[in-house]
Amino acid sequence: MATPADAPLPPRPPDDTDDELTEPEPRRGVELREGTLTDAELADCTLTEGRLTDLRLVRGSLANADLSRCEVRRVELTGTRATGSSFAEARITDVRFVECRLDLASFRFATLERVAFRDCRLEEADFYGATLTSVLYERCPWVGGTLSEATLGRVELRGCDLEGLKGAERLRGARMPWSDIIASAGTFAATLGIVESDEPG
Repeated sequence: MATPADAPLPPRPPDDTDDELTEPEPRRGVELREGTLTDAELADCTLTEGRLTDLRLVRGSLANADLSRCEVRRVELTGTRATGSSFAEARITDVRFVECRLDLASFRFATLERVAFRDCRLEEADFYGATLTSVLYERCPWVGGTLSEATLGRVELRGCDLEGLKGAERLRGARMPWSDIIASAGTFAATLGIVESDEPG
């Protein structure tokens, strides 16, 4: 039996009682830690090779932002729009994405450990070559997404739409409710090359 995913650790509380952070100036190698960013507008910005630690991002936008090769640790994103964002080659540990838009986002070759996606839009999200350990996808439409060449350990999916998922064979050993397995039968059949028969059952 597959082992359940471990829950992400929450951000550590800041030393200062006023934890609201000032919106950072976008730049390579930026470091953000210990606090909350509310309604930050970081769309189209470059934050490559930065460090985000013990943060809460509430709403705001990371649409088309470049966070490739970032270290993201103990971070919660709630209601954040991150359409088209890139986390390629990032190291993402103890992170929660809740009610976020991550459609067209890239996690190519990223390393994710103890990460939860809940009620997020993941249409066409790309996890090609990613390493996923203790990752939960819950109620996330992942239509047309990519999982090819990914390495999975202790991954759970609940209530996710996997229609057209590329690389669905990488889900071998993942945990899913039986009702979800049945709902995704078309995707799994296409992955295995099974062709529907015209003969009556």
